Amino acid sequence: MSSKRTGIISAMSAAILFGASTPMAKMLLVDVSPWLLAGLFYFGSGLGLTVVRFVRGSKGDELVRRDWPWMLGAVAAGGIAGPVLLMWGLAGTSASATSLLLNAEGVFTALLAWYVFRENFDLRIALGMVAIVVGAVVLSWSGGIDVQSPWPVFAILAACLCWGIDNNLTRKVSLSDPFQIAAIKGLVAGATNVCLAMIVGTAIPSAGTLALSGIVGFLGYGISLVLFVMALRELGTARAGAYFSTAPFVGAIIAVPLLGDPLTPALVLAGGLMAIGVWLHMSERHAHAHEHQPLEHSHVHAHADGHHGHEHDHSPDGPHIHKHLHEATRHTHPHYPDEHHRHNH
Repeated sequence: MSSKRTGIISAMSAAILFGASTPMAKMLLVDVSPWLLAGLFYFGSGLGLTVVRFVRGSKGDELVRRDWPWMLGAVAAGGIAGPVLLMWGLAGTSASATSLLLNAEGVFTALLAWYVFRENFDLRIALGMVAIVVGAVVLSWSGGIDVQSPWPVFAILAACLCWGIDNNLTRKVSLSDPFQIAAIKGLVAGATNVCLAMIVGTAIPSAGTLALSGIVGFLGYGISLVLFVMALRELGTARAGAYFSTAPFVGAIIAVPLLGDPLTPALVLAGGLMAIGVWLHMSERHAHAHEHQPLEHSHVHAHADGHHGHEHDHSPDGPHIHKHLHEATRHTHPHYPDEHHRHNH
């Protein structure tokens, strides 16, 4: 399976799992406050992934010293600052306005990837991103925005910027163990949200509700984030983020049979726009002569991918991990802004 196909499947699977958590969250909100529920989702993901890491054992691709500045930056932005800013913003805006404003995360993620981290894009990719974001806006538009003060709006937009920074910094460590990355982010974000909810006097729900919240968080936030990290390493930040931005549509579709929500013209239009955007990304073909500079690093790899032809004392059959050297080379083949194709254009 090509790295692009692997990345697309990972990103879309992440979107499906995260999108499916939305109608489940609506059911749980009957008994749990939004702030506490966000914390339970995150903490359930972090705790569940920690157990998974213990059971599966070390694969040798854990974070190393040079990864930690990027990882700590991602955790601080997305796991601490983002949730705090969002909750502050939620206190002064309606749910419909918040849903609309949260679409800014995909925009900030792409803009940072393109203009700050210098990730390659062309008109086709930009149009695909626009179609997906416009589809998300159509889906969340309620005909008006009820805002009493501009500061909550700025807080929500700042939260989206924090998550955009988080996504781009996480891409820098995406060759490391995705279970470790997602577990750390889940535990930090979970602890942050739960503590804040307790500070404002939120009531603790029943044990059954706590357990269900943890399970939904493990799948919809934890496993989803693991898959998203895998997509980052194969597709780059903006492309992975674009596929993941279809999650609200997935949640809306699931809510039709699960919660009895109507199949509205807005839902159909949003689905059509997102389908166009996804098609523009999936049908991209980017190929030109490019040069790889010498690079030594360690990550899980297989020799069949065309970029890992180094010699071994023995011939491994499948994916394996060790420190290896990429010699300088120049060649032409279809590629994407993955971790081995960060060259300038």
